[in-house]
Amino acid sequence: MSFKIHVIDVKNQLQNYIWLIEHTSSKNVVVIDPTEAHLVEEYCQTHQLTLSQIWLTHWHKDHVGGVPALITEKNIPVYGPREELSHLPFVTHPLQHDDQITFHDLKVEIIAVPGHTLGHIVYFIDEIDSVFCGDTLFAMGCGRMFEGTAEQFYHSLNRLAALPPRTHVYCTHEYTLSNAKFALHVEPDNIALQQRAEHVQQLRAEGKITLPSTIELELETNPFLRVESVEEFARIRAMKDNF
Repeated sequence: MSFKIHVIDVKNQLQNYIWLIEHTSSKNVVVIDPTEAHLVEEYCQTHQLTLSQIWLTHWHKDHVGGVPALITEKNIPVYGPREELSHLPFVTHPLQHDDQITFHDLKVEIIAVPGHTLGHIVYFIDEIDSVFCGDTLFAMGCGRMFEGTAEQFYHSLNRLAALPPRTHVYCTHEYTLSNAKFALHVEPDNIALQQRAEHVQQLRAEGKITLPSTIELELETNPFLRVESVEEFARIRAMKDNF
């Protein structure tokens, strides 16, 4: 495999992760949703990596805060959602649903997933079984519905649920433990969920990351992917907001 995925734990209140994809022979990297520039710069320096692309999933500050400092005096292409350009003046390559981009010889497919924000996009890479999904799909959860409608969000999650089951899910926050508690509240008799919650608790007790997940695992344990109607989605999303 000529690509390797790295993670930076931001260790902030929102428990953000910054994901990087390294092209191992050139040591070039893509950084996805860089919360803070200095963390990316230090990581690249330590591992002798060269930042060559930035991918953004949506406009929220904890996902784009590091971009201005990372592109100062450097001609680094910044990819991001076309629908959110008013919030993202530094995007050089606006993207929309069904667009394709490349990183070395990796083909990357753009999927629009409105709901959390109206222009939210994800980056799906079939070749390395990966989707970088920002705040749309979480391990056993999904993002809050800040801008979209329940109908939009429901269809967005269905788009992700239809990806190959082996696809690794790289979301941007370590919310897995609290999501597990809510998921168990919704589906107390789900055995796969009980086992997963136990495993997650153990990982967190050891200070370990709980990601990536997989689409297959989410289909078994994520209540938001297991609903069968927009109404049901809206109901449990509202429940989660007040949980």
